[in-house]
Amino acid sequence: MLHRFLFLGLILSLAACSDDDGLLNIKQEPGEGPDEFAVLPTKPLTIPEDVASLPAPTPGGSNITDPTPEFDVAAALGGNAGVLSRASNDGALLAHTGRFGVNPQIRPELAATDAEFRRNNRGLFLERLFDVNVYFQAYDFMSLDQYGELDRLRRAGVRTPAVPPEQ
Repeated sequence: MLHRFLFLGLILSLAACSDDDGLLNIKQEPGEGPDEFAVLPTKPLTIPEDVASLPAPTPGGSNITDPTPEFDVAAALGGNAGVLSRASNDGALLAHTGRFGVNPQIRPELAATDAEFRRNNRGLFLERLFDVNVYFQAYDFMSLDQYGELDRLRRAGVRTPAVPPEQ
């Protein structure tokens, strides 16, 4: 009987040493091989004829070797890449979405709200004890039934060309 209590005490002691913050996490084991998103292809380094033509280094600014996929695609397809350097097309979208004001503290507020939600939905004792991931279960009531929504839109007469009907 004493051995069982000692064994239980040892298990609980080891469980207390974990570095888990008690919040929901999507656990992803590191796989074999490189991370394909960590490597960015850059343009080859070249020395310009006039070194004064180099842009001044700015933190967070662009570099002449940075990839420019939009320009590269426009040039490859025979388009006018100069059009892309004009004012951003995102300006109108940003102006429209921010027309009622923008809360500069939205990210910290959402992070605090989500942390509180995760603390309140950590799972049952046995789920925590056996490290069962309850992330999707906790957020299930917030998820959208995509097929149900598609059916609802089609019944309302909304065209859905991105999802054609099955044959």
